[in-house]
Amino acid sequence: MKALVGEHIETLKPYVPGKPIEELERELGIEGSIKLASNENPLGPSPKATEAARALLTKGHIYPDGAAHRLRAAVAEFHGVSADEVITGNGSNEVLTIAVRTFCTADDEAVVSEYSFAAYPIICQAQGMTIRRAPMKDPLTFDLEAMAAAITPKTKIVFVANPNNPTGTYVPADELRAFLKAVPEEVVVVVDEAYHEYVQAEDYASAETMRDLRERLIICRTFSKCYGLAGIRAGYGIAPVELIDRMNRVREPFNVNILAQDAAAAALKDVEFVERSVRINEEGRAILEAGLEALGELGVSWIPSQTNFLLVKTPVEGVQVYDALLRKGVIVRPMAGYGLGEYVRISIGTPDEVRRCLASLGEVLPALLSREEA
Repeated sequence: MKALVGEHIETLKPYVPGKPIEELERELGIEGSIKLASNENPLGPSPKATEAARALLTKGHIYPDGAAHRLRAAVAEFHGVSADEVITGNGSNEVLTIAVRTFCTADDEAVVSEYSFAAYPIICQAQGMTIRRAPMKDPLTFDLEAMAAAITPKTKIVFVANPNNPTGTYVPADELRAFLKAVPEEVVVVVDEAYHEYVQAEDYASAETMRDLRERLIICRTFSKCYGLAGIRAGYGIAPVELIDRMNRVREPFNVNILAQDAAAAALKDVEFVERSVRINEEGRAILEAGLEALGELGVSWIPSQTNFLLVKTPVEGVQVYDALLRKGVIVRPMAGYGLGEYVRISIGTPDEVRRCLASLGEVLPALLSREEA
């Protein structure tokens, strides 16, 4: 019998999201858990976004604007581009998928970095593509020279997450500029800036300031993180009209729902909420780093981050730490699926949530270490 699917699908390992709090509490018989696993905004959604979405609840029987005119106009105004240079998606993840489906075939290759967002190789393998992975440099930062060296005549697309998930590290502006110039002009470069709003580094710059360096450049942003709309699902890409036109031919009709379109457009104008989200994140990061420093004698360390999470190295396998914290009602993310078995990723929650996580970590690590020694 003929195979049901091709080998590229049969061998594909799907992205595995974290379980919702309600499901984990039911399984473990616990209550009052905190979730620090999915890099969500601990403040909730933008109030302006909530108000905009609520106003549309009675219009759920109407199809959304298939071209997302209002949202695209809001994004265009925010970035100082034309609406024809904007494509919207069901989260920025869909924009990544549309890019691969539009510009790549099974005969093409993609270049990604190791320890980068899991969606990139998944999307490309689903297209039947060959994936070339470039190594990182310490401390778990994109090595753009290695990525440029990995490009071959068959390379069609390259992904750069800046800042990167799950490491939290970033690429300085000068390095990114040099890379964009070095990549052959026929290659599509996707710069994923999902965590852009959180960056504090002075030598960082968005790729939107570098659009003059190459034509085949797509910059992706999301409303899932700093704007607090992860459950609403809205994101967008900015690129030259020629690229956006081709991507819209592949984009599914009505791909951004009616609530998400207006909520996201309203969120862009909620400057006060974004500023508050960043302040809370910086406060939480300082508390988390100080607490981890105090746990250094137990073998704990972390990667400096420009995002709303820290990648934390633990003295035992990360999945053991995850399981132990889970039973205390603290949900973090083990990183074995990324090839980082000794790490967990901890999202920066409210200061109180961060303190609870640190206290629990201080309780479970000695027990885990004693078990290892035994």
